[in-house]
Amino acid sequence: MIPLYSSQQVREADSFAINTLCIPSIVLMENAARSLYHEIILNLSEKLENKNVGVVCGKGNNGGDGFAVARHFIINEYSVKIISLGAEEELKGDALTNFRIIKNLINEYPSSKLMIYDSVKDLSQFEDCSLIIDAMLGTGSRGELTEPYKEIVEKINQSNAYKVAIDLPTGLDLENAYGEVVFNADFTVTLSEYKTGLFYGKGYVNCGSISKGTIGIGNEYYSKLTINDYLIEPEDAYFGLPAKKLDQHKYSAGKVFVIAGSGKLPGASFLTANTVLRSGAGSSVLAFPKSIKILAQQMLDSAIVFAYEDNGQEILSDKNLKEIDDKINWANIVAIGPGLGREQSTIDAVIEILKKHKSKKFVIDADGIYALRNEEYKKLNLKGNVLTPHQKEFSDMIGISLDELEKNILKYGKAFSSENGCYLVLKGAPTIIFNPNGETFINSAGNPGLAKFGSGDVLTGIIAGFLAQTNEIEDALISAVYIHSLAADLLLEEKTEYGYTSEDLIDQIPHAIKFILNSFV
Repeated sequence: MIPLYSSQQVREADSFAINTLCIPSIVLMENAARSLYHEIILNLSEKLENKNVGVVCGKGNNGGDGFAVARHFIINEYSVKIISLGAEEELKGDALTNFRIIKNLINEYPSSKLMIYDSVKDLSQFEDCSLIIDAMLGTGSRGELTEPYKEIVEKINQSNAYKVAIDLPTGLDLENAYGEVVFNADFTVTLSEYKTGLFYGKGYVNCGSISKGTIGIGNEYYSKLTINDYLIEPEDAYFGLPAKKLDQHKYSAGKVFVIAGSGKLPGASFLTANTVLRSGAGSSVLAFPKSIKILAQQMLDSAIVFAYEDNGQEILSDKNLKEIDDKINWANIVAIGPGLGREQSTIDAVIEILKKHKSKKFVIDADGIYALRNEEYKKLNLKGNVLTPHQKEFSDMIGISLDELEKNILKYGKAFSSENGCYLVLKGAPTIIFNPNGETFINSAGNPGLAKFGSGDVLTGIIAGFLAQTNEIEDALISAVYIHSLAADLLLEEKTEYGYTSEDLIDQIPHAIKFILNSFV
């Protein structure tokens, strides 16, 4: 997996290079500029309609990087229009040095020009540019954008040109991966190392493709730092796959009991129970209301129906739990929640099950999460369990607004998992796994086609199926989350982001597993 660093760690690395290694800061900036130019040309040159480039430079070191990379474009015969947000007297240090170099250089290259920003109308200079580079604000930027940055970003975001961000998109606060107005990059070249905030929240939405540039200090310094955040890679999915044994049978291959479904929402339970077996588990048993068991018998592939008495109510209630106790004890893993419904008696049943079976490992999803809302979870022992809410379910569960959660996703996720000793799989774009040790694992696969009914129920089935086959919870979660998204990616060519369903996703899981196995065996 790829280690991810905080903006503070990266700034400290810069300080180490300057003050300990005695590398002049202007050398670091020049190394960055060369690397930026190389990465942009390598990734975008064939996509550009012309050799007209626009660069917007702020007043600090990010702007200095912009002036420096603009020079590389100019001397390679590009027509570059540079807009500086600061006049010469407002700049200092390396940014000022590179500003002055550009100021003199354009005398030798008349097709390029440098201007000082006056109003948003100045951006009309970029109308014929096929590439616009954001060099306005860097890793030290915090909070919401002020003018003129806000109006500049909003205007450039309307452009059809390829948009590139240096280090990070302007408007993105790396500490919480949030920003109301953020430069919408097609491509981001981040310097030194990958930063956590680029890969989730508004970073995920606004960075586009991400490449890593260098400032020339190597990896030795970073290898000594404490890492808490990681980006999942395909090989992590491979190493997390549960091992298969030659002598295993259907019960030793993993037993999953799925408590899901109701008269109003039967479909979710079938998706989860069917997925369990496609994930390699040996046994999948679905607890389902007896009065409508015919639905389950018709919809399940190889999973077995365990019909409990519901007295015609078509729901699970706290009045009919004795029947399912033995099956809970039988299972290696219990998945609870998909399609159960939100009647009070069902909520009471979920709470009672979780209280009574403290030693059992649960995957809690959907209506199981709903039962824990408004901090009801604090009354339970969730240690070692896996919770799989989407962001709205999670914010409701811990008693905050969705807006507040979006501004501090990692803060709340880490606090919840650490305080409760559980694993949190926060579903979204991207899905993030939180472990009890304060570490996060950010998914790197998936596409917008997953945003439809049933996708989460399928994920619950994969997770439960994998966990039933291994004691390595963290590894299994990483593999399950990635393979779920990989299955979606493999469906793109045939069905696009619009056309595949959750049933398609289930059918694709074996192909996703095969893809991973073939990639590393």
